Amino acid sequence: MDRKQFLSRSLKVSLGAIVAGPALAGAASCNAPAENNGEANESTPSTPGSTVLQLAQIALPYAYAALEPAIDAQTMEIHYTKHHAAYVKNVNEAIVAEGVQAKDEADLLARVGSFSPKVRNNAGGVWNHNFFWQVMAPGGRGAPEGKVLDALNASFGSFDKFKEAFADASMKRFGSGWAWLVERNGQLAIGSTPNQDCPLMDVSELKGKPLLALDVWEHAYYLKYQNKRNEYVANWWQVVNWDEVAKRMV
Repeated sequence: MDRKQFLSRSLKVSLGAIVAGPALAGAASCNAPAENNGEANESTPSTPGSTVLQLAQIALPYAYAALEPAIDAQTMEIHYTKHHAAYVKNVNEAIVAEGVQAKDEADLLARVGSFSPKVRNNAGGVWNHNFFWQVMAPGGRGAPEGKVLDALNASFGSFDKFKEAFADASMKRFGSGWAWLVERNGQLAIGSTPNQDCPLMDVSELKGKPLLALDVWEHAYYLKYQNKRNEYVANWWQVVNWDEVAKRMV
Protein backbone atom coordinates (compact mmCIF):
# COMPACT_ATOMS: atom_id res chain seq x y z
CA MET A 1 0.00 0.00 0.00
CA ASP A 2 1.51 3.37 -1.04
CA ARG A 3 1.42 6.52 1.09
CA LYS A 4 -1.61 7.98 -0.77
CA GLN A 5 -3.80 4.86 -0.21
CA PHE A 6 -2.79 4.70 3.47
CA LEU A 7 -3.81 8.32 4.13
CA SER A 8 -7.14 7.86 2.32
CA ARG A 9 -8.05 4.74 4.32
CA SER A 10 -7.06 6.35 7.65
CA LEU A 11 -9.28 9.36 6.94
CA LYS A 12 -12.35 7.12 6.32
CA VAL A 13 -11.83 5.22 9.61
CA SER A 14 -11.57 8.49 11.57
CA LEU A 15 -14.78 9.88 10.06
CA GLY A 16 -16.60 6.63 10.83
CA ALA A 17 -15.61 6.82 14.47
CA ILE A 18 -16.85 10.43 14.74
CA VAL A 19 -20.30 9.50 13.31
CA ALA A 20 -20.70 6.25 15.26
CA GLY A 21 -19.74 7.72 18.61
CA PRO A 22 -22.86 9.87 19.23
CA ALA A 23 -25.17 7.13 17.88
CA LEU A 24 -23.80 4.54 20.25
CA ALA A 25 -24.01 6.97 23.15
CA GLY A 26 -27.67 7.64 22.32
CA ALA A 27 -28.44 3.94 22.22
CA ALA A 28 -26.77 3.43 25.58
CA SER A 29 -28.81 6.30 27.04
CA CYS A 30 -32.10 4.75 25.81
CA ASN A 31 -31.24 1.40 27.38
CA ALA A 32 -30.10 2.81 30.73
CA PRO A 33 -32.45 2.41 33.77
CA ALA A 34 -34.74 5.44 34.12
CA GLU A 35 -34.32 7.48 37.27
CA ASN A 36 -37.21 9.45 38.86
CA ASN A 37 -39.20 9.54 35.62
CA GLY A 38 -42.09 7.26 36.57
CA GLU A 39 -41.05 4.49 34.18
CA ALA A 40 -41.14 0.86 35.22
CA ASN A 41 -37.93 -0.65 36.53
CA GLU A 42 -36.91 -2.98 39.30
CA SER A 43 -37.64 -0.42 42.02
CA THR A 44 -40.79 1.03 40.42
CA PRO A 45 -43.33 -1.75 39.64
CA SER A 46 -46.03 0.64 38.36
CA THR A 47 -46.76 1.19 34.68
CA PRO A 48 -45.88 4.46 32.94
CA GLY A 49 -48.36 7.18 33.83
CA SER A 50 -50.35 4.97 36.22
CA THR A 51 -52.01 6.49 39.28
CA VAL A 52 -53.62 4.91 42.32
CA LEU A 53 -57.28 5.86 42.80
CA GLN A 54 -57.94 7.47 46.18
CA LEU A 55 -61.43 8.39 47.39
CA ALA A 56 -62.08 11.60 49.30
CA GLN A 57 -64.47 12.96 51.90
CA ILE A 58 -66.26 16.13 50.82
CA ALA A 59 -66.29 19.16 53.08
CA LEU A 60 -69.48 19.19 55.12
CA PRO A 61 -71.72 21.81 53.45
CA TYR A 62 -72.97 23.22 56.79
CA ALA A 63 -72.12 23.39 60.48
CA TYR A 64 -72.65 20.35 62.71
CA ALA A 65 -75.59 22.06 64.44
CA ALA A 66 -77.19 23.33 61.24
CA LEU A 67 -79.71 20.49 60.92
CA GLU A 68 -81.06 20.73 64.46
CA PRO A 69 -83.53 19.80 65.81
CA ALA A 70 -83.99 17.03 63.23
CA ILE A 71 -80.36 15.88 63.56
CA ASP A 72 -78.35 16.96 66.59
CA ALA A 73 -74.88 18.49 66.43
CA GLN A 74 -73.14 15.73 68.36
CA THR A 75 -74.48 13.04 66.05
CA MET A 76 -73.44 15.04 62.99
CA GLU A 77 -69.91 15.59 64.29
CA ILE A 78 -69.37 11.95 65.22
CA HIS A 79 -71.00 10.74 62.02
CA TYR A 80 -68.82 12.95 59.82
CA THR A 81 -65.47 12.95 61.64
CA LYS A 82 -65.48 9.35 62.87
CA HIS A 83 -67.69 7.09 60.74
CA HIS A 84 -67.36 8.78 57.35
CA ALA A 85 -63.67 9.54 57.83
CA ALA A 86 -63.04 5.90 58.73
CA TYR A 87 -64.60 4.69 55.49
CA VAL A 88 -62.29 6.99 53.54
CA LYS A 89 -59.20 5.77 55.39
CA ASN A 90 -60.15 2.10 55.13
CA VAL A 91 -60.99 2.06 51.43
CA ASN A 92 -57.86 3.94 50.44
CA GLU A 93 -55.73 1.52 52.44
CA ALA A 94 -57.48 -1.43 50.80
CA ILE A 95 -57.07 0.00 47.29
CA VAL A 96 -53.30 0.23 47.81
CA ALA A 97 -52.90 -3.07 49.66
CA GLU A 98 -54.94 -5.04 47.14
CA GLY A 99 -53.64 -3.31 44.03
CA VAL A 100 -57.14 -2.25 42.96
CA GLN A 101 -57.23 -0.76 39.47
CA ALA A 102 -60.11 1.58 38.58
CA LYS A 103 -60.42 4.62 36.34
CA ASP A 104 -62.44 6.60 38.86
CA GLU A 105 -64.93 6.22 41.69
CA ALA A 106 -67.81 5.40 39.32
CA ASP A 107 -65.79 2.64 37.68
CA LEU A 108 -64.86 1.25 41.09
CA LEU A 109 -68.50 1.07 42.21
CA ALA A 110 -69.62 -0.40 38.90
CA ARG A 111 -67.17 -3.31 39.36
CA VAL A 112 -67.08 -3.47 43.15
CA GLY A 113 -68.32 -7.06 43.18
CA SER A 114 -64.95 -8.17 41.84
CA PHE A 115 -63.10 -6.66 44.79
CA SER A 116 -62.89 -7.56 48.47
CA PRO A 117 -65.65 -6.96 51.03
CA LYS A 118 -63.41 -4.30 52.59
CA VAL A 119 -63.33 -2.34 49.33
CA ARG A 120 -67.05 -2.84 48.75
CA ASN A 121 -68.18 -1.80 52.22
CA ASN A 122 -65.88 1.17 52.61
CA ALA A 123 -66.17 2.50 49.05
CA GLY A 124 -69.93 2.43 49.54
CA GLY A 125 -69.56 4.19 52.87
CA VAL A 126 -67.57 6.99 51.26
CA TRP A 127 -69.91 7.53 48.32
CA ASN A 128 -73.14 7.17 50.29
CA HIS A 129 -72.16 9.70 52.93
CA ASN A 130 -70.82 12.24 50.42
CA PHE A 131 -74.21 11.97 48.73
CA PHE A 132 -76.16 12.07 52.01
CA TRP A 133 -74.60 15.32 53.22
CA GLN A 134 -75.55 17.02 49.95
CA VAL A 135 -79.21 15.98 49.88
CA MET A 136 -79.73 17.64 53.26
CA ALA A 137 -79.65 21.33 54.12
CA PRO A 138 -80.73 23.64 56.93
CA GLY A 139 -84.05 25.40 56.61
CA GLY A 140 -85.63 22.80 54.37
CA ARG A 141 -89.04 23.48 52.85
CA GLY A 142 -90.42 20.12 53.93
CA ALA A 143 -91.94 19.54 50.49
CA PRO A 144 -90.58 19.89 46.95
CA GLU A 145 -91.81 22.17 44.21
CA GLY A 146 -91.78 22.25 40.44
CA LYS A 147 -90.50 19.29 38.47
CA VAL A 148 -89.66 17.23 41.56
CA LEU A 149 -93.18 17.51 42.94
CA ASP A 150 -94.65 16.81 39.52
CA ALA A 151 -92.50 13.69 39.11
CA LEU A 152 -93.37 12.37 42.57
CA ASN A 153 -97.08 12.98 42.02
CA ALA A 154 -96.92 11.21 38.67
CA SER A 155 -94.98 8.23 40.02
CA PHE A 156 -96.61 7.72 43.42
CA GLY A 157 -99.97 9.48 43.22
CA SER A 158 -99.09 12.30 45.63
CA PHE A 159 -96.24 13.61 47.72
CA ASP A 160 -97.80 12.16 50.86
CA LYS A 161 -97.98 8.71 49.26
CA PHE A 162 -94.34 9.04 48.23
CA LYS A 163 -93.39 9.88 51.82
CA GLU A 164 -95.31 6.86 53.08
CA ALA A 165 -93.57 4.54 50.62
CA PHE A 166 -90.14 5.98 51.38
CA ALA A 167 -90.71 5.75 55.13
CA ASP A 168 -91.86 2.16 54.69
CA ALA A 169 -88.61 1.30 52.87
CA SER A 170 -86.66 3.01 55.66
CA MET A 171 -88.43 1.13 58.43
CA LYS A 172 -88.39 -2.29 56.75
CA ARG A 173 -84.65 -2.28 56.12
CA PHE A 174 -83.61 -4.80 58.74
CA GLY A 175 -80.47 -3.84 60.62
CA SER A 176 -78.19 -1.30 58.96
CA GLY A 177 -78.65 0.18 55.52
CA TRP A 178 -80.10 2.94 53.37
CA ALA A 179 -83.41 3.98 51.83
CA TRP A 180 -83.30 5.42 48.30
CA LEU A 181 -85.25 7.27 45.67
CA VAL A 182 -83.75 6.39 42.30
CA GLU A 183 -84.40 7.07 38.65
CA ARG A 184 -84.10 4.24 36.14
CA ASN A 185 -85.28 4.05 32.57
CA GLY A 186 -87.09 7.35 33.02
CA GLN A 187 -89.08 6.10 35.99
CA LEU A 188 -88.81 6.80 39.73
CA ALA A 189 -88.50 3.94 42.19
CA ILE A 190 -88.09 3.52 45.95
CA GLY A 191 -86.04 0.81 47.61
CA SER A 192 -83.34 0.07 50.16
CA THR A 193 -79.90 -1.50 50.34
CA PRO A 194 -78.09 -3.29 53.18
CA ASN A 195 -74.95 -2.05 54.90
CA GLN A 196 -73.12 0.44 52.63
CA ASP A 197 -74.33 -0.85 49.27
CA CYS A 198 -75.62 1.77 46.85
CA PRO A 199 -77.65 1.65 43.61
CA LEU A 200 -74.54 2.35 41.51
CA MET A 201 -72.94 -0.97 42.47
CA ASP A 202 -73.01 -4.00 40.21
CA VAL A 203 -73.94 -6.14 43.22
CA SER A 204 -76.75 -3.91 44.53
CA GLU A 205 -80.23 -5.36 44.92
CA LEU A 206 -81.55 -1.91 43.95
CA LYS A 207 -80.14 -0.21 40.86
CA GLY A 208 -80.64 3.24 39.39
CA LYS A 209 -79.47 6.83 39.52
CA PRO A 210 -79.66 8.01 43.15
CA LEU A 211 -81.80 11.11 43.73
CA LEU A 212 -82.36 10.96 47.49
CA ALA A 213 -81.05 8.79 50.31
CA LEU A 214 -81.59 8.28 54.03
CA ASP A 215 -79.01 6.63 56.26
CA VAL A 216 -80.79 4.25 58.64
CA TRP A 217 -77.72 2.89 60.39
CA GLU A 218 -78.17 3.32 64.14
CA HIS A 219 -75.14 5.59 64.38
CA ALA A 220 -77.06 8.11 62.22
CA TYR A 221 -79.75 8.66 64.86
CA TYR A 222 -79.24 6.70 68.08
CA LEU A 223 -77.85 9.49 70.29
CA LYS A 224 -81.01 11.54 69.82
CA TYR A 225 -83.69 8.99 69.02
CA GLN A 226 -82.38 5.77 70.60
CA ASN A 227 -84.42 2.93 69.07
CA LYS A 228 -87.12 5.23 67.63
CA ARG A 229 -86.15 5.06 63.98
CA ASN A 230 -89.68 6.10 63.02
CA GLU A 231 -89.24 9.49 64.73
CA TYR A 232 -85.89 10.02 63.02
CA VAL A 233 -87.46 9.28 59.63
CA ALA A 234 -90.43 11.56 60.31
CA ASN A 235 -88.26 14.51 61.37
CA TRP A 236 -85.73 14.02 58.58
CA TRP A 237 -88.13 15.49 55.99
CA GLN A 238 -87.52 18.90 57.59
CA VAL A 239 -83.92 18.94 56.29
CA VAL A 240 -84.25 17.37 52.83
CA ASN A 241 -82.53 19.52 50.22
CA TRP A 242 -85.08 19.39 47.41
CA ASP A 243 -83.03 21.80 45.28
CA GLU A 244 -80.25 19.22 45.21
CA VAL A 245 -82.72 16.50 44.26
CA ALA A 246 -83.94 18.67 41.38
CA LYS A 247 -80.37 19.11 40.09
CA ARG A 248 -79.93 15.36 39.94
CA MET A 249 -83.24 14.68 38.26
CA VAL A 250 -83.22 14.53 34.46
